[in-house]
Amino acid sequence: MCGIAGYIDRRGAPADLAVIRAMTDAVAHRGPNGADHLVEHSFALGHRRLSVLDLSSLGGQPMTSPDGLATIIFNGEIYNFIEVRALLIEKGHAFRSNSDTEVLLAAYRQWGERCVERFNGMWAFAIIDRTSNTIFLSRDRFGVKPLYYVANARVFAFGSEIRQLLPFLHERTAARDLVENFLLVNSADAGERTFFQGVLRLPAGHSARYNLSTNDFSVFRHYNLTCRMGMGKVGPDELTAQFIELFTDAIRLRLRSDVKVGTCLSGGLDSSSVATIASQAYRAAGGANFSAITAVSELASSDESAFARRVVDRSRLDWHQVRPSYDDFVDSLPKIVDAQEEPFGSPSLTMQYFVMAEAKRQGITVLLDGQGGDETLLGYEKYYAAYAFSVWRADGPLALLRALHSVRANNDNMTYRSIVKYVVGGLASRTRYDVHKREHAYLRRFPTMPEHVRGFAAASRDAFALQKLEITQTNLPILLRYEDKNSMHHGIEARLPFLDYRLVEFCLSLPPQAKINNGWTKWLLRNAMKGRMDDQIVWRKNKFGFEAPDAIWLKEHSGPMAEAIFSSNLIAELADKAKLRKLLPRLSLRNRWRLYSLALWERQFDITGMAM
Repeated sequence: MCGIAGYIDRRGAPADLAVIRAMTDAVAHRGPNGADHLVEHSFALGHRRLSVLDLSSLGGQPMTSPDGLATIIFNGEIYNFIEVRALLIEKGHAFRSNSDTEVLLAAYRQWGERCVERFNGMWAFAIIDRTSNTIFLSRDRFGVKPLYYVANARVFAFGSEIRQLLPFLHERTAARDLVENFLLVNSADAGERTFFQGVLRLPAGHSARYNLSTNDFSVFRHYNLTCRMGMGKVGPDELTAQFIELFTDAIRLRLRSDVKVGTCLSGGLDSSSVATIASQAYRAAGGANFSAITAVSELASSDESAFARRVVDRSRLDWHQVRPSYDDFVDSLPKIVDAQEEPFGSPSLTMQYFVMAEAKRQGITVLLDGQGGDETLLGYEKYYAAYAFSVWRADGPLALLRALHSVRANNDNMTYRSIVKYVVGGLASRTRYDVHKREHAYLRRFPTMPEHVRGFAAASRDAFALQKLEITQTNLPILLRYEDKNSMHHGIEARLPFLDYRLVEFCLSLPPQAKINNGWTKWLLRNAMKGRMDDQIVWRKNKFGFEAPDAIWLKEHSGPMAEAIFSSNLIAELADKAKLRKLLPRLSLRNRWRLYSLALWERQFDITGMAM
């Protein structure tokens, strides 16, 4: 796990070592174990190293192939590098190191751009191919690792973080439509675009090719999430057996490391399942007790530490707890805003930030996390619309009424009124959008309905379509962005077993009743973990979510929030201040937070205005 950088002078002037050094210095936190650079003709590559596999100098980058024809910079991990290396050895390749980087480079030399199809991992990399005079860039299937770029008449530049590219912009302006949608519907990810006008991201599951001879740049898809047919004919026992086999293997691969590995443990079903399976595998491989880190909320209604303790006791984990206070939140907020680089829709990610900080203090360089479990197994209440529609379509209205009654019985967060709200809200995009407009009546203008709002309603009529939308376009990309920024700010590598592509494809191909059954969300995971964890966790009815104590922190912080909001030039341009002053106290905490987050981002990154 590292930080990468590269730039090409599109006018043909020699690349400047000072420029590429500045780009890598800007992300020193991503790679505290070393830095190196390559300057060649009009292009330069740079790398900051976080040593995880093969800690020797043989794993350093930029790394050049033995024939000198290809050079790579790589951020991420290829979890199945041992298996890929064995295939390459059979084809005559020899290896000097035990690093996955060398395997990736050899795979490219063997299979070309299609090498990515053989990888199980997370990656963002660039390879100089001197035979074709091109640069090949690629990002993993689900976008766990980031890759940003700027392209103008003078330069093409890319890197792991936006801050590396800001010097190449003529001015720092915000993309107005993205800001409006962020405030109105909490849209914080827009595919290839970022909040910075002129800074783009390579989409997840895509690769790109830059021709150094012509300066042509093209982006193309290398992965498309598809549904396997016939899964509905497999019985529940066989589905459970297949699931636990895939889940266990995903965790096994992600325990490969030459540094200490631990896990995030909230006490919820997903992180508890990861911790339980990982601790067993870790101990079976001869390791000591597995380590877990929990952020304890000072708000009782969001404190899951009692559930986490059950996992700790049963799996004999070394448990580290962090208890962030309001003062910790205030002190850390400027650093979190800087780390995130773009506005974020909830203060909840600050809890994750404190977990990563504790991992660094404990010397745990790699952390497993439960991210992705909700998207792959229909864990959020907003997915009940797709469930309800599938029941109606398959078995009719009486079956639907029984299904909604079971939802009420087996989910303490759901009343009949909230069930109706989620079902109607999920299926009716215009209703949802009109509600958002009423909530934000202070805005001077309303953008057209964002495509993802309409898309969510359409996709809610089909569980696979909805999950694919959430994983590739809406919910998951935002969460992955938060996780990468929080973890890498502290030099921590986060690994996500639920996003093993084999497991994702399996789960999305399941019939809806394997994911929501008798009102239980994530039924297949619960069934698989039955007997492996305490029933109080497996069959919990009160999902909390990994949240900060908003009700305490934001209430106490209301004065500084209002001051920042009314000092913001961006908000002044977007909002009727008189209306906003009147409505602000009545806005929900999350709606107030988004205004505040925008103001903090504007201040932190010296945003000078908005571009259409």
